[in-house]
Amino acid sequence: MSTPKLDGKVALVTGASRGLGLAIARGLKDAGATVIVSSRKLEACESAVSSLGDAGPGSAHPYALHVGHWDSIEPAVDDIISRFGSLDIVVNNAGIAPLAENLVSVTEGLWDKTIEVNLKGPFRLMAVAGDRMAAAGGGSIINISSIGAERPSPPEAMYAAAKNGLNALTRAFAQEYAPTVRVNCVMPGGFATDMAENWDEEFIGKIVDRLPAGRLGRPDELAGLITHLASDEAGYTTGAIIPVDGGRTSVY
Repeated sequence: MSTPKLDGKVALVTGASRGLGLAIARGLKDAGATVIVSSRKLEACESAVSSLGDAGPGSAHPYALHVGHWDSIEPAVDDIISRFGSLDIVVNNAGIAPLAENLVSVTEGLWDKTIEVNLKGPFRLMAVAGDRMAAAGGGSIINISSIGAERPSPPEAMYAAAKNGLNALTRAFAQEYAPTVRVNCVMPGGFATDMAENWDEEFIGKIVDRLPAGRLGRPDELAGLITHLASDEAGYTTGAIIPVDGGRTSVY
């Protein structure tokens, strides 16, 4: 039996209590990593860890962290390193995606909150974690963006703007902490997560009809790519922005 590709690595996944974040945490754990399952509420993290189970080569641990709170990020990173011995992988997945009925009605508070969680928090986490990784000799940071960054619609304008900014930060940080720390980004499209369970058939049809793949994605299909990017197998991949969208960005 081969050694899991992330054996001995410590990974922090933000927004990991449900949906794609939970699937990513499962994929990293199955690859042998010690996974820090993080979100705002500790109870949600504990429930997610319980759903991942004790079996497998890796392990999972709950950790409450609000990425929108700038001053909490550096203490959290240092605490994780102190408790688990290192921090080798960070997946910036936490985010919010409020939809605007019309853009003129968007409040400053909603704008600030959207930028805070989707852009400001990931910036600070990349800065702190990347600094610690570089000092330790290496690491991998993976940002979860969205195809909305390149195919925005008016209702998701705030979210799309923040994610487009995250794409830019990916390229900047790939240079900042090179060559020891790799920084990459994936842009998911429509995935069959628990959120999609609330979508009606007409809405799903509108999404799928535009896709060359002809279906929604499975969360494990994204998790597999994240695991690859986190591993040494992707040692020559950095500064990449990768659409995982069933071909949506290939359609004009």
